[in-house]
Amino acid sequence: MALFSWRRSGAVLKQAETSSRAQVKFDAKGYCLNLPAQPGVYRMLNADGEVIYVGKAVDLKKRVSSYFQKTGLAPRTQLMVSQITGIETTVTRSEAEALLLENNLIKSLKPRFNILFRDDKSYPYIILSGHEFPRLGFYRGLLDKSHQYFGPFPNAGVVRESIQLLQKVFRLRTCEDSVFNNRTRPCLLYQIKRCSGPCVGKISPAEYREDVDGAALFLQGKQSEVIDGIAGKMQQASDRMDYEQAAVLRDQMQALRKIREKQFVDSGKAMDADIVACAGDAESSDRVCVTLAMVRGGRHLGDKSFFPQNADGYQLSSVIEAFLAQHYINRSVPSLIIVDRKIHRELLENLLSEQAGHKVTINQNPIGERRIWLKMASENAQLSLNQMMNRKASQEERLVALQQALNLDGLNRIECFDISHTMGEATVASCVVYDQFAMRNHEYRRFNIKNVTPGDDYAAIRDALSRRYQKIVQGEGRMPDLIMIDGGKGQVNAAKKALDELGIGDANLMGVAKGEGRKPGLEQLIFPERQKPLQLPNNHAALHLIQQIRNEAHRFAIQGHRGRRGKSRMTSSLESISGIGAKRRQCLLGRFGGLKGVQTASIEELAQTEGISRKLAEKIYRELH
Repeated sequence: MALFSWRRSGAVLKQAETSSRAQVKFDAKGYCLNLPAQPGVYRMLNADGEVIYVGKAVDLKKRVSSYFQKTGLAPRTQLMVSQITGIETTVTRSEAEALLLENNLIKSLKPRFNILFRDDKSYPYIILSGHEFPRLGFYRGLLDKSHQYFGPFPNAGVVRESIQLLQKVFRLRTCEDSVFNNRTRPCLLYQIKRCSGPCVGKISPAEYREDVDGAALFLQGKQSEVIDGIAGKMQQASDRMDYEQAAVLRDQMQALRKIREKQFVDSGKAMDADIVACAGDAESSDRVCVTLAMVRGGRHLGDKSFFPQNADGYQLSSVIEAFLAQHYINRSVPSLIIVDRKIHRELLENLLSEQAGHKVTINQNPIGERRIWLKMASENAQLSLNQMMNRKASQEERLVALQQALNLDGLNRIECFDISHTMGEATVASCVVYDQFAMRNHEYRRFNIKNVTPGDDYAAIRDALSRRYQKIVQGEGRMPDLIMIDGGKGQVNAAKKALDELGIGDANLMGVAKGEGRKPGLEQLIFPERQKPLQLPNNHAALHLIQQIRNEAHRFAIQGHRGRRGKSRMTSSLESISGIGAKRRQCLLGRFGGLKGVQTASIEELAQTEGISRKLAEKIYRELH
């Protein structure tokens, strides 16, 4: 039973005008008669002129005509065809060119009847720079032939962990050039044996190059070769009675062996391969998981799971094909891709081989250890799917509980706001979005609050909501079913005024005020038109969802505030020192690699900077300490 009720929002937003196509029945037969029997791409449009499906064809006339047959269409296809009011086509020179165009259009238009995979940022690599003393580091972006790259890796965590392991063994520098070129004494990494100190001549270029070559061989999967080389150098050091160096090499060799033991997939061959496995829920065809496992240099680097949109009604083989096209086109491709379904692979193999500059093979029936890799990936795909379904079931339960508690049928999309500042400094408002049973990170927004009195949270809330919903009122975006404010009656009243000014004052609005002692579970829910707040039991599923969304808004606001405050203070710390202009400030920051480097520098090091006298160096040191 609902704890209380309120009216649904009656806000009327601007809607797209219906296309004239809706007034005239689409003449599919007549349209198809004029299509060419050539390869190309077709786009299905609905009554609003929106592209609802993009497809490719070897023969446009045959492929498009097949959609308008009276029988034999799948239910999903029948639904799509019933919405078609227009078709647009583009002729291409080949089927491969059609595949490229289809992939680009799917990513840009996101049609609701195409399988869609989230287009993540480029994958991270480990870089060994092309300097005299190469830098070991994390890299994401376009590859430059003057440097060595290893990867890609499934996520940034794997890269950073690998860099830490390599630091322990090979002690390569990880600092940027601005720091490396201006060091006068070894840094902390040298003291804790994570760097060999090339910046101050603690190692010769030849010895450093040996360590770089060892790290490169290890990243290429040639662990045994590296260990054998170190063992030989250790024996030589022992023969000449350089026992200290022999002990260092012994520790290096032991560390490498421990790292190799952790790699539970190791083929013994320096092979690069991706393993792609798909798992689906037998009860619901829209619940699908694709797992990508990466093997580089014979070592398993980890895996990543993808959950496609609009997969309902598709065969799992079609999901795999969509993944391969959307994931690998215009991206680095290994020479071997292993899949767990039979797919139409010839076109993709030819296209990816041409793109990569080397032969790419898609293996649908692996044997030996490759079958073991595939089995592992399939098990991980099923595990990820089960975990996702469990999370979704929990979220569904929480959302239903919130719908019932607020008597708000159709509640799906929630937006929550929070304000963060330090005594009014660097005020930032956050807006986080919850929709379709999950937080939608890519829809989060931050607002830098500038033109209000510092510390005035009410004015900050009013400013943030005005900026957020002004565009939505103009017809851009979607109004949420519920607006949450992290705050009490004052914040809610300020939010209500902002919505009233925009003409959407009847939108559903709720504040979440911290309870006595700010203890979780004692939160009170505040509403504009209710004098008495609502307090749910501390074990109520709806309260757990509210806390989840509120905490995320709080985290996102604090993160933005700290970044803005830190940037402001970094600039102002040097600007406030008389005698330090823009040029001297630039010299200091460039020499020491940032404000932290300037703060840790001694007076002698500061005085060695261009344009900084001994007297000015002493003044800078006093101001920063």
